[in-house]
Amino acid sequence: MITTSIDALLVGKPVLFRGEGEESAIGSRRPVDRPVYLTFTGFEGDRVGDPTVHGGEDKAVHFYPGEHYPLWEADLTKAGHEPHPHLGRLGGFGENISALEMTEDRVQIGDRFRIGEALVEISQGRQPCWKIDHHFGMKGMTAAVIQTGRSGYYFRVIEVGRVKPDDAIEQFERARHGWTVERAFQLLIGGLHRMDGANAALQELAEMETLAVHWRWRAQQLLASLE
Repeated sequence: MITTSIDALLVGKPVLFRGEGEESAIGSRRPVDRPVYLTFTGFEGDRVGDPTVHGGEDKAVHFYPGEHYPLWEADLTKAGHEPHPHLGRLGGFGENISALEMTEDRVQIGDRFRIGEALVEISQGRQPCWKIDHHFGMKGMTAAVIQTGRSGYYFRVIEVGRVKPDDAIEQFERARHGWTVERAFQLLIGGLHRMDGANAALQELAEMETLAVHWRWRAQQLLASLE
């Protein structure tokens, strides 16, 4: 069972992002130094730019592992790029919480964690989109997230309550099915649905009650495309 602590608790509101009237909070979330109340749809004072694809009960809290930041810096350096300012601080991927010891290969869909007064449950991996490329001003970042599997993930809220920036994160319950966030991400987003024998795995995800509704639909769609 995992026990760690919050390294950064971040909230923010959408700002103009690209084009006329288009908004996003990916670059506007900043660390807070006070308790924040976590509701069933997210932290008070935090909003998303496009609620048709972000936010909601299945995506109430965006988590990103702190271990990924030095890996991204090393990748960019190896590719001949200068250190990117977004990688110099936690929150560079628009997350609400960053911590160590909770990478995608260690946690499962449906795992529950006590964070401060709140109880949360992992619902799905973060599905990257064009906004990551635009946020970093670098073509290929979205593709790199998919290739590396450094996606981050979302929590749904089971019990509301206050969360403080230095709160412990304690695993409350571990799912028994073996579907890590990494494994589900690679099947549904990373292209492994094309592998032989993927049908049974897709069917399993399509029927998983703790998996976010959107990803259950995606599993059903990919399954139908293979028939």
